[in-house]
Amino acid sequence: MTLNEALAAIQPIDAAMRQKALEKWNAVAKPLGSLGLLEDAVMDLCAIQGTLTPDIAKRAVVMFCADNGVVAQGITQCGSEVTAIVAGNVCKGDTSVCNMSKIAHADVFPVDMGMITAVDHPRMRNCRIAAGTRDFSQEWAMTREQAIAGLETGIALAGELKAQGYGLLATGEMGIGNTTTSSAVASVLLERPPVEMTGPGAGLSKAGVLHKIEVIQNAIALHQPDKNDPIDVLAKVGGFDIAGMAGLCIGAAVHHIPCVLDGFISAVSALIAVKLCPAVGGYLIASHVSAEPAGHLMLEALEKQPMITAGMRLGEGTGAVAAMPLLDMGLAVFNEMTTFEATNIEAYQPLS
Repeated sequence: MTLNEALAAIQPIDAAMRQKALEKWNAVAKPLGSLGLLEDAVMDLCAIQGTLTPDIAKRAVVMFCADNGVVAQGITQCGSEVTAIVAGNVCKGDTSVCNMSKIAHADVFPVDMGMITAVDHPRMRNCRIAAGTRDFSQEWAMTREQAIAGLETGIALAGELKAQGYGLLATGEMGIGNTTTSSAVASVLLERPPVEMTGPGAGLSKAGVLHKIEVIQNAIALHQPDKNDPIDVLAKVGGFDIAGMAGLCIGAAVHHIPCVLDGFISAVSALIAVKLCPAVGGYLIASHVSAEPAGHLMLEALEKQPMITAGMRLGEGTGAVAAMPLLDMGLAVFNEMTTFEATNIEAYQPLS
């Protein structure tokens, strides 16, 4: 499925089903709205899947791995070789998201979108576009054609997972330098200065953050990405992992699968998808608000509220996985709890 075909196929979520879910919540024998955002998330699941009995038992974290040429400018604490090391550990099941996913009963799918060093492991899905992007401080990070290829890769993966019976997807990533690419994309799309969008990432010093901001400022001035053309922004200052996650969001909307966002980088990817097709937003669930400086700004732009505020900023999809048990708990109450009518208790009435 091409990008244009996918965008044309997306329909808004089922508003009538969401209303039915609200009515069912209001019949459950508890104070109205007392589970807060968990109730909203369950209503979203119902509206996305078009049923009052949404099924998210089979869930997948798709971890897009890629390297970024801008690392050559010294904007990270470690080198690009770490991307392949961590990606290899994911294949072995030995990273934070892997251990958390065991608790959340989620399958982790590592995808090579463009690492400098390929990981030879049967679990690694090879979707390599190139051996890392180019250094965007000097030239475009990728061609427009490569950006579209990255988006279409994510779309295709969503379709494959749907065919395998997955009812819930989550975005994850691994790529040294990707808080720099994300900050650059966010700065352009939100029309805010890089200083507001840029943080320490995996652990830069104050001087390192100032240098990172300068690199982003100079790249935006050099390439003049068009804020009204998300693909142009992605191509000039983005990354292959961002492209893949944006595509997964689009593909999830095509196939009516709820997609749980991780942190800042995932939210930036989601914003690209929503800019390409606003209806995608209805299929997205915000797991947490990242501790990165612009984490809350990204969720505001997506018109999402996070279920978790825990100061997390690890990446890999860890925040998205942490939210999955909350979704399970919300569904347990929604599906299994008795109603006011069954207990002969007068139902609560909405406050005027």
